[in-house]
Amino acid sequence: MARAPVMAAGGIVLRRGPAPLIAVVRQRKRNEWVLPKGKLDDGETPKEAAHREVLEETGHDVAVHEFLGTLAYQSGGRSKVVHFWRMQADGGPVRKLMNDIKAVDWLTLDEAIARLSREYERAFLAQIGPIALAAAGLAPASAPEPAPSSDDIDAALQTLTPAEAASVEELQHGLLQKVKAWLRGEA
Repeated sequence: MARAPVMAAGGIVLRRGPAPLIAVVRQRKRNEWVLPKGKLDDGETPKEAAHREVLEETGHDVAVHEFLGTLAYQSGGRSKVVHFWRMQADGGPVRKLMNDIKAVDWLTLDEAIARLSREYERAFLAQIGPIALAAAGLAPASAPEPAPSSDDIDAALQTLTPAEAASVEELQHGLLQKVKAWLRGEA
């Protein structure tokens, strides 16, 4: 029989400075760098747990803002589901770190991604970090690059060799056939 997933919550904790910084914590037991998070206590909502866990693991009281997303992974043979909120830390720590945490580092987004020990947390922060920074007004949301114009495409096609041009035509024809089949409900 499948065991219920472990429910946890945490935060992408930001601090203002010359460059915006993100908190990562070093676990004492495994000596790994992770995002601050932990299991829900009985009767606790995920948002309440996120606030409590971040306070315990970073020592900073934080303002909890919008929900950022959920990370699910396997841990100790069980599924673990962690909900994350954007949080803002102002000032210094207000309490000592819990015994399970050896250190807290405040790093730029790129440094935080590189420091994290677990690949799934690096991938999560790479996706969610820019959103959190933009939501906090600490980094502009990047504008999407404009789509190439038909003139740009025509100019690029003129630089192709005859063999490359034939290959492009073959790809275009195949793609067109796939779209037609999909529209007919055949794909």
